[in-house]
Amino acid sequence: MRFSSEVVVTLRPSINDPQGLVVHDGLRQLGFTGVRSARVGKYIELEVEAADEASAQAVVTQMCEKLLRNPVIEDYRITVRPLGGAPSSGSPT
Repeated sequence: MRFSSEVVVTLRPSINDPQGLVVHDGLRQLGFTGVRSARVGKYIELEVEAADEASAQAVVTQMCEKLLRNPVIEDYRITVRPLGGAPSSGSPT
C-alpha cells in the first residue's frame, strides 16, 4: 500500500531560534503586534510503500531518527495516512 506522510521537525523549546526571532520581529514591524513568539521548523512530505499503516509509521520514524532531524536539537511529529484516507498521528519525541 502507499501512504502519505507529513513530518514536522522543530527545534526543541530550550534551543535558541534565530530565524524565529527574525520572523517575530518582521511581523511586529508589519503591525502584527499580537504575535508573542515565532519558531521556524521544517515540513517534509513523503510518499512511502508499506504493508500497513503501522509499518509506514515505523519506516518514517526510522527516517527521522537517521536523517531528517538532528537528535541533539530537534523534535519531530509524524502524520501518516493511506493515500486517499483519513490521518492518524504519531509523535515519538
